[in-house]
Amino acid sequence: MADQRASAALRRVVQARARDLCEYCRCPAQFATQSFTMEHVEPRSLGGETALHNLAWACFGCNGHKHTATHGVDPETGERAPLFHPRRHCWSDHFAWSADFSRIEGKTPIGRATVEVLQLNRTGVVNLRRVLVAGGLHPPSET
Repeated sequence: MADQRASAALRRVVQARARDLCEYCRCPAQFATQSFTMEHVEPRSLGGETALHNLAWACFGCNGHKHTATHGVDPETGERAPLFHPRRHCWSDHFAWSADFSRIEGKTPIGRATVEVLQLNRTGVVNLRRVLVAGGLHPPSET
């Protein structure tokens, strides 16, 4: 397999396209305790390319929980469902914020499976969202 390392320029494009937010949990990189990374939506181990159409900007937690997963189980139906794909899906079609904006709720099988597999409501990120809401910095606009 050819060298799959991404250039610094590609990294900057992926970061800018995501508006420096995790494309899964919507956490802003400026408040993260660990570096963000370019995540291969379709894992390299499954043939995913290091190319703009297959890269997402992800926080350490989401990237670590997703790892090489492409599917999960919808806890509502018990059926297998694909995970959210930031290049193919619209975030607001599959997710909504809870009334206090601290938790992400899955609206579809894709959304619910992604919330579970990536643990989008991890304690640390929920607490961060609460602080950001209090400071008027959350939720991020979806435009």
